[in-house]
Amino acid sequence: MLAELGALGRTMALPPIEVVDVDSDPVLARRHGLDVPVLLLDGTVVCRHRLDTAELRRLLRYRT
Repeated sequence: MLAELGALGRTMALPPIEVVDVDSDPVLARRHGLDVPVLLLDGTVVCRHRLDTAELRRLLRYRT
């Protein structure tokens, strides 16, 4: 997912990306379990497992 985000970031402006090790945090491990990688935007899940480019573009378009 990071590689895909990097490629997408070369074609459009993306907000800063913070990589968090879900397994190192018990709360995040319970919340996301096996659904990693997970991409969140403003605390909301955008996609799990694979980058959903269309959904991310849609959400960024309407972001204030």
